[in-house]
Amino acid sequence: MGLRDLAYGAYERRLAARIEPRRRPRHIGVIMDGNRRWAKAVGEQIATGHQRGADRIHDLLQWCEEAGVEVVTLWLFSTDNLNRPEDEVEDLLRIIEGAVRSLAETGRWRIRTVGALDLMPGDFSRSLKEITAATTENPGLVVNAAICYGGRKEIADAVRSLLCEHADRGTSIEELAEIIDVEHITEHLYTAGQPEPDLIIRTSGEQRLSGFMLWQSAHSEFYFCEAYWPAFRRIDFLRALRDYAHRQRRYGA
Repeated sequence: MGLRDLAYGAYERRLAARIEPRRRPRHIGVIMDGNRRWAKAVGEQIATGHQRGADRIHDLLQWCEEAGVEVVTLWLFSTDNLNRPEDEVEDLLRIIEGAVRSLAETGRWRIRTVGALDLMPGDFSRSLKEITAATTENPGLVVNAAICYGGRKEIADAVRSLLCEHADRGTSIEELAEIIDVEHITEHLYTAGQPEPDLIIRTSGEQRLSGFMLWQSAHSEFYFCEAYWPAFRRIDFLRALRDYAHRQRRYGA
């Protein structure tokens, strides 16, 4: 171990010690951006970038456990990603299925898929449902795997689900218009019953949500990191937690 590694480890420990447990987020959302740019920067194939990004997930969840986080939402595949070249989409789905299976095989985390799996190939969707169903009794944090996810579609699906529920009850449109509120729609989101994300981290230097958790992020804090996702380090994660801990969350008050 060189001097640089020793200094890096000391800085990590100092960062971790300065983050008060009571000021740590319960739910973290992560926009794992930059796999393709990382691959280009190091002279690798795009699929290699996606695989390195998938490999990084285990590290992140370990760090989240150590920090006392309860829920992590990982944006693995967006609805916009369906527009990428067919061979890249095939590689992505293969890597995502392998990543979810790898997380499940640890026996440590409860994994849920959130997104429009009905838009994905049938074999892929069935496989994910089988893998995640086996994790429902696992201890540890809840991991939302956002696959074929788009924030606008989630809201549209929530409203559609709400309308169907009340149609089955025989509620008229006029009656529904009188009672519908924010809570009614929230109850039909993919993440219903979970705390809203306290902190959303996006890697690669981009400073936008791109449709991630549009409804749930109304009061979230955002942290934008320059590192590409495959190069995201524990020190980057701790800096995000430190930044979050220093924020004054007023919720509009």
